Amino acid sequence: MQAFLFLVRLVGLLSLTSRFLVTSALQGLPESVVQALLRPSSVSERLVGLQVRGSNFTLGNTPFLILSGTIHYFRVPRDYWKDSLLKLKACGFNTVTTHVPWNLHEPRRGHFHYRGNLDLLAFISLASEVDLWVILCVGPYVGSDLDLGGLPSWLLEDSHMKLRTTHKGFTAAVNRYFDDLIPRIRGFQFQEEGPIIAVQMENEYGSYNLDKRYMLYIKNALLSRGVKTMLMTADTGQGLLKGHTPTVFATLHMKSIRQETYEQLSSVQGPGPVMMMVYTARSLDGWGSFRNTLDLHMLMASVREMLQLRFSLNFYMFHGGTNFGFMGGAAFRGHRLPMVTSYDYGALLTEDGDPTPEYLAFQEFFRPAAEIPSFRHRDSRPKDTYAPLAAGHFISLWDTLIHQDEPVRSTGPLSMEQLSVNEGSGQSAGYILYETVITRGGVLNSDGHVKDRGQVFLDNKYIGVLDDAHQKLTLPNDRYKEFLTLRILVENQGRLASGTSMNQERKGLTGNIYLNGSPLRKFRIYSLEMQNKFIQRKLPNIWKPSFLHTEGPAFFLALLRVGSHPKDTFMSLQGWTKGVVFINGQNLGRYWNLGPQETLYVPGPWLKPGLNEIIVFEEFKSTLVIYFTNTSQLGY
Repeated sequence: MQAFLFLVRLVGLLSLTSRFLVTSALQGLPESVVQALLRPSSVSERLVGLQVRGSNFTLGNTPFLILSGTIHYFRVPRDYWKDSLLKLKACGFNTVTTHVPWNLHEPRRGHFHYRGNLDLLAFISLASEVDLWVILCVGPYVGSDLDLGGLPSWLLEDSHMKLRTTHKGFTAAVNRYFDDLIPRIRGFQFQEEGPIIAVQMENEYGSYNLDKRYMLYIKNALLSRGVKTMLMTADTGQGLLKGHTPTVFATLHMKSIRQETYEQLSSVQGPGPVMMMVYTARSLDGWGSFRNTLDLHMLMASVREMLQLRFSLNFYMFHGGTNFGFMGGAAFRGHRLPMVTSYDYGALLTEDGDPTPEYLAFQEFFRPAAEIPSFRHRDSRPKDTYAPLAAGHFISLWDTLIHQDEPVRSTGPLSMEQLSVNEGSGQSAGYILYETVITRGGVLNSDGHVKDRGQVFLDNKYIGVLDDAHQKLTLPNDRYKEFLTLRILVENQGRLASGTSMNQERKGLTGNIYLNGSPLRKFRIYSLEMQNKFIQRKLPNIWKPSFLHTEGPAFFLALLRVGSHPKDTFMSLQGWTKGVVFINGQNLGRYWNLGPQETLYVPGPWLKPGLNEIIVFEEFKSTLVIYFTNTSQLGY
């Protein structure tokens, strides 16, 4: 509903007849059509990059209209990158926008990853090969509904950390990151015969705005490392003035735009072109909430008016993809809203990359106007519905503990970020287990220190859940036992992706937990990060028949036999409760019977001919049967 209101507001705003907008529209649509046809293969003059001249962008001294769509390389299987880029071009877009997630590229301090699905340079090269321009959003904060907005969680090991400011600890980390990232992408800039025409610095900083010196610092950090292409900021209507940086081109996100927004935009950078950097018809879906939907007619009306006014635009998302693993963040909508695994987001392609009705409508709209060569999109990628499987074996989480790394011993609780694991970078995601010994039952009070969801067990018996809404549990006494083992299994459901509260987004037990008013002490703490290597190396071969399992956290094993040509499919865990799924060591993401999402996307390239190993970490209880379907079921 909120997205609908944004769209209605935008349609009205685009009809404004202020002098600024009228001036932009005078030359009419035909010229903007010609401007949209400019492609990398057709530009030989590379001395002058993207610039503002009057009411136009120019590229290589030629008038240019940006028609962009966002694709996140890290949310789409690498084998399908080219397919998504070709569909972007075939739909009539001339540019791809992508964000660079610092937390994925530097998961540990000083350890940089640019391989496999994180091969940024391969993605940029493919965009160039397909004949698309690139807008690169380098952050360091990129938002994008990622855990901590794409910032590494190890920054929060510093109890005094002030994210997105000139705090010394933050700028030192940014400098090291940019020292690694920027040299990698320098040679792909427009002036170096590459496809990158603009670099977006930060994201919606005007809505954060904790340090007036910060944006200038980021600007200088990029320029001093050799960024030559146009720098951009991107802000909502309310944050425009606070996020604007002198000599940096200001673009808009469609949220909270009013008539005065355009007047403010004109006041800070003159009557130049307007770039709607985030035009979206949806917002994220969260566990336990209704799925967001869109209205195609409203969508097309808005885009049609924007193009008549010669707005450049970026459609977020063109292909949303999947929050594989634990990359998804959380939002705050009056209460914490952890994001579902699918990042469908109302994109023009489905989660698995097939054209939507909206895609076809855009293609029909753009093709006659932009003279896009005739293109008949191929049929949707074939899907398979594999036969249901029984998870025949299981291992209780408790039985794996002696095979895990030595637990951290601490007098009081430590958060994930404080753990002395991962070469001092702490724990980023997954689960963390706290174990202590008590001598009697009573009232267990979390005092709001369980982040985000903690299951409580007493001598392996399930007691209940502690979270923001449930902060007390009663532990029973056992007159036959002198000592009782108390375990609290805490899940990190994703850090906030935006807002000043990000600075407090530490996970696990973030403070004392009390039994009958006294703080518990002497913890053994197990880091259960559930990364791919955890599944591949740390599960012992002590599987038991699954019919012996009743309830409680456990790993379940199933084997899927696939033919010689693996195809995409969707996994359904109907009857299971909550957990995470791995296939051949790849983390597909979270499932939860709370909904709305009911299936998990399984990319064909992640399967192999023959037997495929499926491991499900179930937090509570299951039916042991895994189903497959050829259609996604993302909710109600």
